[in-house]
Formats: sequence, structure tokens, C-alpha cells
Amino acid sequence: MAYLAVYALLDWLSYVHPYGAFGITPWNPPTGLSFALILLFGAEFLPWLFVAPLLADGLVRGFALSFPVEIAAGVIIGGGYAAATALLLSQRLRFDVALTTQASLLMLLTAAIVGPAVVAGLYVLMLVGFGLLPASEFASAALRFWVGDMIGVAVLTPFLLVLMTRRRRSLLSWEAAALLAVAVAAMFAVFGFAGAYRFQLFYLFFLPVIWTAVRFGLEGVTFGLLLTQIGLITAIHYTEDTAADVTSYQALRVVLTMTGLAVGVLVSEQQPTQQQLRINQEALNRAFRLGSMGEFAAALAHEINQPLTAVANYARVARDASNVAAATEAAERVIAQVDRAAEVVRRLRNFIRLGSGETGPAQVRGLVEAALSYCRAELDRHGVEVEQQIARDVPAVSADAVQIEQVLVNLVRNSVEALVDAGRHDGRIVVSAVCAEDAVIVEVRDNGPGFDPDVAERASEPFTTTKQEGLGLGLSLARSIVEAHGGTLSIESGAFGASVSFTLPRTAAAKDSA
Repeated sequence: MAYLAVYALLDWLSYVHPYGAFGITPWNPPTGLSFALILLFGAEFLPWLFVAPLLADGLVRGFALSFPVEIAAGVIIGGGYAAATALLLSQRLRFDVALTTQASLLMLLTAAIVGPAVVAGLYVLMLVGFGLLPASEFASAALRFWVGDMIGVAVLTPFLLVLMTRRRRSLLSWEAAALLAVAVAAMFAVFGFAGAYRFQLFYLFFLPVIWTAVRFGLEGVTFGLLLTQIGLITAIHYTEDTAADVTSYQALRVVLTMTGLAVGVLVSEQQPTQQQLRINQEALNRAFRLGSMGEFAAALAHEINQPLTAVANYARVARDASNVAAATEAAERVIAQVDRAAEVVRRLRNFIRLGSGETGPAQVRGLVEAALSYCRAELDRHGVEVEQQIARDVPAVSADAVQIEQVLVNLVRNSVEALVDAGRHDGRIVVSAVCAEDAVIVEVRDNGPGFDPDVAERASEPFTTTKQEGLGLGLSLARSIVEAHGGTLSIESGAFGASVSFTLPRTAAAKDSA
């Protein structure tokens, strides 16, 4: 009963610029209501599609046509739209009433085009057959009927389907108010000027409709299309436009409606995809953090091993010292190495957790000398010679001193181990630094056997090593630290040894002076 009452009310409200005494108007929202009824509540309501046109024609137009014509009209309108909606409900098409997919919207719009076209042709042909309409007016009457019903389905049916099947979404916002203001301004521009410019200015409606579709998806654009359609019909009702002009407006309105719906369903379809991507990304981040815990433990063991080795060496020196001064010096170095181990742990933890360190101006020569001092005991024990080649014009760099010192310690220690494993008694390491355009290039080069060809290309990847007890994290961690400083790490290997170089950015003051 509610369907019949609303059908008759919509027929009465939209009875503007009728074609003769027939129910052919520029906009037929009752057709959209019929589509929504069947799609929402099922095929058992199909018989009411035959009753509604007869009831509305009697209430609105007082049965202006003869009884046989009224019956034929009810059969054509009810039967045509019953067939269209029943086809949409077939299991084979898998039509989604909530219009959550592009395919479902495409099926609905196809039915909104084909169904009214068939019904319009049969209805006007019936009028011609009963002698109520000359054959010469068949095309114009059929076109007006088709456009009116098509826009009725395209505007009202999606709005009702979305309203009844989706979660309510509030559209009350300043942006929605701005969109409404733009739509009102477009309405005034179209109908406030001379008729000669109305069709050109009609495209102003595309701005608020597309804007609404992009910002609010299908839920917003269906509501916006309904409001603008009501405003358009209201404006047409109070203008002196001819029925042909009104049909032209509605034809443009069909294009606008389908464009807005297409954009709206694309946006709505992407929203759950983006939400799922965010959920997946959060899950990946959690998995990455869990995986990083193992890598962090391995990296910590790798990095803390160096100061602990130095502590052990200095402790032996203190134990075997022949005088108090030597023992005191060795003990002080033990304390320094313990403090350094604590600092390494703190900085490495911050680096992995935050991806950054305590950056500040640092002199390259000081970084190199500090790193070599931490490796001195190991260098002396294996008889490896070290040479510094720091250019005089090397400026200060912007770096976390502890982290860069650790990079240098890793590289020097790797060279020492490579020389020892190769049995080189003339082992030599050169640590150099030269100035580039906006950076300083630091290089650690040795005369060892170079990198194994099997691992040379992936030497800086995590857990890549040829050492029997190695973890394969030294170069990987060095690369991460260098890249976190905005630099790059490069590896070269040949018959004359291995070379690992990295860049560090100059300080802002050094760049300005350059």
C-alpha cells in the first residue's frame, strides 16, 4: 500500500509539461520507485507493477483514456518493467542490490536504458494503434517517454537502493554545504540567464556532481543527484520553456547522472580496498617488527663483540703488566671500551627503533682516528699496517659520530679478518677521505683476496657471509647506517684486494663555504 501511495504521489508531483493527456512527462520517478521495489523486496511484488499505473492514472488524470487503452497501458508498463527487474534478479547475473561493484551499477544502468526504450516504443505504438496519436508524432513522443523514464530510474533507483542497503553515512559537513551552494549557484546561472545560453551553461552542474562523487562516493552522489533533479524540475516548472527544451535538458541530465554514478561507484569501490590495504600494511609492519627483533639481536651480538674483544685484550695487558702505570692505562682502556659498548647498544637500539641517530657536525679525521683506536689491539696482534690518507680540504660532515665510527670499525675489522684468513703477512689497509660536490667519500681499501665472487653482488645483504662463524650483518648494518645518513655504500673487488666506500653529506656550513 505504501508503494501505491508513493507511486501516485510521485506521478502527481512530476506531472509537468505532459505530452497531451498522456502520462508522458520529462521525469517519471514512479518508474524508479518500481525498480527499487522489486530489487529490494523480490519478485513476489511484481503484480503491483501492473496495478500502480492504472491507479495513478485514475487519481492524477481522472482516467483520461478509454478503458481498453488504460488496460493496455498498464500491461505494457507493468509487464515491461517487471521483465527488466526480474532479469536483474536472475541468479545468473548475480546483481548486487547494494551496488557495491561497477558490474552491478552497469547492469542497473543498462536496464534503465533498454527497459524504458522498449516500454516507450510499445506504449506510443499502442497510442498510434488506437488512433490517439498521429504516426508522425511517434518519434517525439517515444523519445520523451524514454528520456523521462530513463532519468527516473537512473536518479531514484540508486538512491533508494543505497539508502536501504548501506550503512547510514552522515553528509552533514561544511564541504557538503559548499557543494549545495555550488549546485544552487549553477541552477541560478542556468535558469537566470536568457534561454539561448541555458544549454551551454547546463554543464556547470558537472562541477558539484563530480565533486560530490569524488568526495562522498556513491552514497553522496545519489543524494546529490536526487536533490539537483528535484531542483531542476522545480525550476523548469516555473519557466516558460517548451516541452522539447525540457526533454533536451533531461537528455543532458541523463549524461550527467550516469557520469556521476560511474565516478561514485569507482570511489566507493576503492574505499574498502584502501582500507584493506591499510590493514594489510599494518599487519606487515607488525610482522616486520617481529622479524626485526631477531635481526636486532643478531646485529647487537655482532656489534657488541668488538668492544668486548678489546676489553678482553686490554684485560690481558693489565694482568701481564710489569708495572702499575701500564696496568692503570690498560684498566682505563677497559673502562673506555665498556662505556663504548653501552653507547653502541643505546645508539643501535635508537637507530633500529627510530631509523635515525644523534646527528651533528663531525670531522672525518677524528672519526677515522677514533675507529682505528678501537681496532688498534687487533691490528697490532695480526701485524696489519694501516695508513690514513685524509685530504686536507675535507670539510666537516653531518653524522652520528658513534654510528659512523662503528661503520669504520666494521670495515676495518672485515679487512683484518680477510687478510688473516688469506695468510697475508704483508697486510695493509688504507683509510682515505676525499671531498666530492656535496659529500665526502670515505674509503677502506685492503690488499687482501677481495670478496668471494659468489657473494660479491649481495655482500651487503643481511646474513650474507663466507666466514665460518660470521653472521653476515656487518656490511648490511653499515649500509643501513650510511643510507640513514643520506649517503650510499659501494663495494669493489678485484685481484688487488677489496674496497668499500661510502658517502657522507657535508654540514650546512661546509656547503655554504664551498
